[in-house]
Amino acid sequence: MVSQTNERALEASIEKYLTGTCLEEQRGVREVVPFSQHHGYRLGQAGDFNARYAVDTRFLLQFLENTQEEEITRLKDRYDNWQTRILDRFDKLAKKYGTLHLLKRGLDIEDVHVHLMYPAPLASSSDRVKQNFEENIFSSTRQVRYSMTNTLEEIDMVLFLNGLPFATLELKNPWTGQTARYHGQKQYRQDRDTSQTLLQFGRCLVHMTLDTDEVYMTTKLAGQSTFFLPFNKGHNYGAGNPPNPDGHKTAYLWEEVFSRNSIANIIQHFVRLDGTSKLALNKRTLFFPRYHQLDVVRKLIAHTGEHGVGQSYLIQHSAGSGKSNSITWAAYQLIETYPIAANVPGAKGIEVPLFDSVIVVTDRRLLDKQLRENIRDFSEVKNIIAPAFKSADLKRSLEQGKKIIITTIQKFPFIIDGIEDMSDKRFAVVIDEAHGSQDGAAHGKMNQVMGRAAAEEPDQDPQDKILEAMQLRKMRGNASYFAFTATPKNSTLEKFGQPQSDGSFHPFHLYSMKQAIEEGFILDVLANYTTYRSYYEIQKSIEDNPLFDTAKAQKKLRAYVERHPQTIAAKAEIMLDHFIPQVINTKRLKGKAKGMVITQNIEAAIRYYQAISCVLASRGAPIKVLIAFSGTKEVDGIEYTEADMNGFAESETREYFDKDNYRLLVVANKYLTGFDQPKLSTMYVDKKLQGVLAVQALSRLNRSAPKLGKKTEDLFILDFFNSVDDIKAAFDPFYTATSLSQATDVNVLHELKDNLEEVGVFDWPDVEEFVALYFDNADAQKLSPIIDTSADRFNNELDLEDEGKADFKIKAKQFVKIYGQMASIMPYEVVAWEKLFWFLKFLIPKLKIKDKDADQIDALLESVDLSSYGLERVKLNHGIGLDETGSELDPTNPNPRGTHGGEDEKDPLDQIIQNFNERWFQGWEATPEEQRVKFLSIMKNIQDHPDFETKYRNNQDADNRALAFEKIFEEVMLERRRQDLELYRLVASDGAFKSSMQQSLRNLIG
Repeated sequence: MVSQTNERALEASIEKYLTGTCLEEQRGVREVVPFSQHHGYRLGQAGDFNARYAVDTRFLLQFLENTQEEEITRLKDRYDNWQTRILDRFDKLAKKYGTLHLLKRGLDIEDVHVHLMYPAPLASSSDRVKQNFEENIFSSTRQVRYSMTNTLEEIDMVLFLNGLPFATLELKNPWTGQTARYHGQKQYRQDRDTSQTLLQFGRCLVHMTLDTDEVYMTTKLAGQSTFFLPFNKGHNYGAGNPPNPDGHKTAYLWEEVFSRNSIANIIQHFVRLDGTSKLALNKRTLFFPRYHQLDVVRKLIAHTGEHGVGQSYLIQHSAGSGKSNSITWAAYQLIETYPIAANVPGAKGIEVPLFDSVIVVTDRRLLDKQLRENIRDFSEVKNIIAPAFKSADLKRSLEQGKKIIITTIQKFPFIIDGIEDMSDKRFAVVIDEAHGSQDGAAHGKMNQVMGRAAAEEPDQDPQDKILEAMQLRKMRGNASYFAFTATPKNSTLEKFGQPQSDGSFHPFHLYSMKQAIEEGFILDVLANYTTYRSYYEIQKSIEDNPLFDTAKAQKKLRAYVERHPQTIAAKAEIMLDHFIPQVINTKRLKGKAKGMVITQNIEAAIRYYQAISCVLASRGAPIKVLIAFSGTKEVDGIEYTEADMNGFAESETREYFDKDNYRLLVVANKYLTGFDQPKLSTMYVDKKLQGVLAVQALSRLNRSAPKLGKKTEDLFILDFFNSVDDIKAAFDPFYTATSLSQATDVNVLHELKDNLEEVGVFDWPDVEEFVALYFDNADAQKLSPIIDTSADRFNNELDLEDEGKADFKIKAKQFVKIYGQMASIMPYEVVAWEKLFWFLKFLIPKLKIKDKDADQIDALLESVDLSSYGLERVKLNHGIGLDETGSELDPTNPNPRGTHGGEDEKDPLDQIIQNFNERWFQGWEATPEEQRVKFLSIMKNIQDHPDFETKYRNNQDADNRALAFEKIFEEVMLERRRQDLELYRLVASDGAFKSSMQQSLRNLIG
């Protein structure tokens, strides 16, 4: 069969690269496999695999006899069944500790100890150590029959080290419609018996599924609950892999990752089993590095060995990148980094490690714990980690032979002093400054260290602390700096970035927010970002629609906007009007979803806490609210602290907030960075957010929570303070390929649905049948024919032009996007929309557009401005959206800045609206900001009218110009009547109103 041949060809290619031959060659089958080089693996035979022990017995026993003859002879002399003794002992210990433990520690059988692998040599290793490593037997076996109950069931490939499995591989071929992303994962989840020894947790280090485009991995097979991680390089700042000019996109897996040295390095220095041996094996977690983690650590080590001490590195890794593990892996391996030559800066000889000590600067307790656990797992010498809070601690730790020294951002200035004093020592300083302090108290402490009152810079960024500490002291060449951050400032880039030939600075390594979102490690917090004005307009469109019950509309919301009340009590009610029905009552995240209220200052936080508590009490809501701020604050003559208001110690706030009954947290300059709470799904913002703080604060929502089923649709941000443009400007330098949606008239969904149905790609009975099967948990094979039939109409039957196809797909994606966002806000249900939403989600991936601008169209779909899109296809690359390319930050302005006198410049538009309001406000129930937006929108529609340039702009006859403008104005207002019904009625019924509005617009346009 074609499918089997293609998969077999991929298997043969991998096997050929690993072993230099393949089964087809051994059997005399002629297959073109374009590799001559290979990794020195042995070609395994499926018949040598023992399913009971999950071991290739031939290679295990061969390795032991060849390398440890004396020990094996002792067992042979003692027992006739010595092979079974070895296998039984291995099986017993592997069930308790896992294969990783035995690969690293070896196997004890009575008084005999045997090694199960020899580690890769270091630069300082003896020739014997190097020879031992070469005696390891790496092997590859295809079509492994792993099951003792279903003896014909096979796994495509298994890779072994000395007969012990370290990777299983299921291969797919997208050319025949089989992908690793779907079919490979499904095969592991549904078709593989995880009770069999090979697939039991800890028996094999990693299980991978791959095709020619992508690789996915997991360390724990758990049926339908199996969680796969991508093991891809990334492409264009996003997910996937770049084209490979020499072969398949995924060839890096077998060409680079599966080399002998690479696998030995991964086993020795990366893979680790979390938790202690006191825990049952299946209760522990096995960590295998993702590709970018493996890549960054290896590149750091290689660059350091080549360029020596005195370098600076900026690693820009997004939230969701697994920075904690990357930092611990880097810190441990920097201890044993050797120079490639004696003349490398800072080298004391090619057999002496470059660094005397690695200093880790972090405020994360979790990182401290992980470092200790990693070193315990990796190192023979356990007691090599110590804390340091002053320069004397640093000196004492070095004298005691400590190799990893942990300090905090607050104490970093003292450590800098110690580094400078000990010029004969070499240091690697790893800085985890992206998260900063989680409790706000760090700000005051750092300012005291810097000799400054805490009140002067309450929002000093952790990056600024690090840079200031370094700038105040003359840095010497006896340290290298490795800074990990998700959001580098321009000053951070300049200090730690790699200088380019054009004078710019780039990160040493990048894992972008776009990639983290596309790979599913974090959620897109901007997908449902809504300013208060937008939220109001959405609600207003609901009220104005005769299909909906206006009694359900939130009248307090409208009253707030139209009267401009500034009271916190009013805003607190608005927050709870959303939070209780849309988050609590809908049981988001399995009833565990939480919200955060971000306030401008401590006084505002206290008042919000009191207002929310009062509303909750009056409504009898079964949830509680907490508050978080630092220090003591007097409000209305009463002194408050966080501990007094919450009823427990400040240090326990995080722990209490994790409990189910505490659902809202009100914060003032606290928990905005470094706070990981996956249950957070909703945020209410009443504080100016800009730059790095905006990204870090809003990103508190992006933590994924697969066990709670957390999706992008569960996130919601309601912002009372900032504009869409403010947030876009903040995210652009660090974030790509996403969009911020402005106010959306939900009635667009009716019109989109009508337009989609008119094309004839699907009939409504198709939608009904699909949804009925889908929600009845029908087999996917019953769903495919329905979707495939509609897809075939689109792709072939209807003979749609490319433009028509693009238009349909745009509208389909717009429907899914708009409904997905609005569903969390709308206080009603339209069943037809819900059904079409699910049908289109499955149909869209099968719609093929053979258009030269196809990629741009897909980019457009993620970046269009929904408020101006309506039913018109806007031009490509137009509309609000975050920059998909790398962003450049300007260097810090070196010029002194201060307050400038003089009157504020007034926007001419503001003046026009003010004059208009003085006379006509009584008739037009719209706020000044709404009027401003509508004026601009109408003005743009007029300027975009096909007759504007010829009949108005370039017309020299004043009378004809006036007539042309009036005609264009009337046509524009007629076109806009759906979205501005109130304004249209005024224009149509009041001649003076219409005349004044036309004159105002002409004054504005010129």
